[in-house]
Amino acid sequence: MFNRFFVNVLSVLSCVFTGTAIAESPLGSERTFAAVDTLNVGDEQSADARECLAGLAWQAGKFQVVCEDPKDVRYDVLVRFPSPIDSGSAVNDRVALEWFLARDGQGKPLKAPAVVVVHESGSSMVVGRLVASGLCVNHVHAFMIQLPYYGERREGGKDSDPADLVRTMKQAVADVRRARDAVAVLPFVDTQHIALQGTSLGGFVSSTAGGLDHGYNSVHLLLAGGNLFELIQHGEKDAAKVRERLAKAGYENEKLRELLLPIEPTRIAHRLDPRRTWLYSGKTDNVVPMENALALAKAAGLEPSHHVIMNADHYSGVVLLPQVLRDIRDHMKATAAADAEQEAATAEKK
Repeated sequence: MFNRFFVNVLSVLSCVFTGTAIAESPLGSERTFAAVDTLNVGDEQSADARECLAGLAWQAGKFQVVCEDPKDVRYDVLVRFPSPIDSGSAVNDRVALEWFLARDGQGKPLKAPAVVVVHESGSSMVVGRLVASGLCVNHVHAFMIQLPYYGERREGGKDSDPADLVRTMKQAVADVRRARDAVAVLPFVDTQHIALQGTSLGGFVSSTAGGLDHGYNSVHLLLAGGNLFELIQHGEKDAAKVRERLAKAGYENEKLRELLLPIEPTRIAHRLDPRRTWLYSGKTDNVVPMENALALAKAAGLEPSHHVIMNADHYSGVVLLPQVLRDIRDHMKATAAADAEQEAATAEKK
């Protein structure tokens, strides 16, 4: 995703944020936790949205969440759980979450809200880890999910087949939604507020995962948009690379449009809660152009205060990331406070 300069800068910043992982596991001897899907797409008036949801939802069930020792010093615990989608690869179908624990001044884990972070398209997942580590510093348990065929899920160094784009994206959406229920059973997580954050590719996945139901308490999207066909057909850089790969696989023009329709974010973006969703866009972004960002914001019914236009492109916006992370923290706190107030009012009426 980023050119070499930004990758190097972000790698350094990521190490500064996270430091070195503590050798002794904060979880003690308990490493396996029982979880259950809470996915509930509910009623939907739009026939088009119902069709989209039918292609994305899965049969809810029980599953196991396992905590393992970290494979990298930048995070604390590696969390694993089974994907609800079968890709035919046992390696890929075992989802991985990098847990950046929120700690107090003495280094002890805090009881705190959580956020599932969905990384960008770069194989090193640098921005995802930077976001997770930055939110962790702000006393939030951050879980960076490795998308299908990334990190621990990449079997034999192989990339996914371009022709399998839709299946891979559907699996990514399902994994991100199930991640909410995996995180909820872990110790130290305050389940009163579990948020979702995604950047670039992760933003597209998150907007769709957030639209499945209201499983996440708030959704924070960075450099994402809608109208995938137009974006890939006319976009530059990352979008152009995807277009070239798909063209080689035989997907162009109307065939490309048909391929992308099942994963088009705007089909279910109206299901996002506009009071709990924020979108950050780059004014001069030529990977996810402003018209695509506006398409998503309109479909989601976002007020101007929930669609932040940054004076940046798809890459230079990294310098504004500290403010974005502070905004996410503040929005999470405000949303949690509103929920607590509502619960108190409801209890008083009873």
